Amino acid sequence: MDWMLYVVASVFALIGLLCVGLVMLQLPGAWIMLALAVVIELFDHWYLSDEPAVTFGWWWLGGCAALLGIGELIELVASIVGAKKGGASKRGMWGALIGGIAGAIVFQVAVPIPIFGALVGAIVGTFVGAIVGEMTGHQPQTLKGSVKPAIGASIGRIIASMSKVGIALAVWIVLCVAAFWP
Repeated sequence: MDWMLYVVASVFALIGLLCVGLVMLQLPGAWIMLALAVVIELFDHWYLSDEPAVTFGWWWLGGCAALLGIGELIELVASIVGAKKGGASKRGMWGALIGGIAGAIVFQVAVPIPIFGALVGAIVGTFVGAIVGEMTGHQPQTLKGSVKPAIGASIGRIIASMSKVGIALAVWIVLCVAAFWP
């Protein structure tokens, strides 16, 4: 039954790589990949009746979950720090967050080029959302005064997106090595 472990590992590697692509589209592909790995680990003992198999190991899965949690924290902190460094108000930071999500969705549909549409949409949406946030409210900024916070928020979004893709790729590599390693 050893061949079955390699089949499962190979299928996981392909699906996991697609999940990394989902992260590039600003979707939670890394968490989907981890959930798939947990499901495989839970069902391991059913396809080998004599002895339970271990495809990944619970320690590796826990470490990957911690790594993905750190990625979420980096995304939050990078966006906030980028906006703050640019001098954004709370309203500008909220505008950047909402604009980034809306931009990723709108551009993915409007520019149906995989990865490019969502990523560019998230960055453009973050920029526009920060400007709208800064130019509205009780103490509105001018367009000129809103650009610096918007640039800071956009740079933070770029750093956050690159970090999440890197972490998702690292988790994929760790899980693939764990799956193929005897």
